[in-house]
Parts: sequence; structure tokens; C-alpha cells
Amino acid sequence: MFITHDLAIIRSMSDRVAIMYLGEIVEMTDVEELFNNPLHPYTKALISAIPIPNPKKAHNSKKIILKGEIPSSINPPAGCRFHTRCPHKKTQCTKIKPKIMDAGNSHLVACHEII
Repeated sequence: MFITHDLAIIRSMSDRVAIMYLGEIVEMTDVEELFNNPLHPYTKALISAIPIPNPKKAHNSKKIILKGEIPSSINPPAGCRFHTRCPHKKTQCTKIKPKIMDAGNSHLVACHEII
């Protein structure tokens, strides 16, 4: 097991990856599937934060800047822990914790918007 916030390192070292937010898995799949088809909004933001060494490509890349309140890990919010920062938040996200479900191709994700 290797724990990091640097997904570029994960891509070169791992076969399978789990993305966690406030101590809970929000997405898990093979590393190439994750980079080719990220599903959870937090995963998409993490991938967009990976530095691109080519200045021309980096200039054209879209960075996802998460807004909203960063919740307490000691007293996490009800429902989906990511809902305070999620651009796709719905009412159910604030009340019901999403179950981790298979989105196909052994790609697991915990998000009301996706499943």
C-alpha cells in the first residue's frame, strides 16, 4: 500500500488505485481506467492538478478549482462527505451517504450523480 496525494506517482507505481476523501473511498479502479475515465468529481479535480511539463499543453489544460467549505475530518458532514465542495451537489447528497457501486469495468464509485 502506498498513500499519496500525487496521482502522477500513483500512475507510475500502481496497478490499482483507491481515491479517498475524508477517510472514505470515493472511487477505486485500475490505474489506467482511472486516468482515462475518472468518474468522481474529487478524482477529476485531483487529476487536473497534476503538473504538465509541456508549457504549451499546460496552458490549454483546464484546472478544476474546488470551491466551498472544507469540512472537518473529526466531524464530517452528513450524507456525502464531498457535498460541501461538489459542483454537482443535489439535496440527497446532503442527507444520504452514497454507496460504492460498480459503474462497469470493475470501476467502483460512490456518487449519487453517477450511479
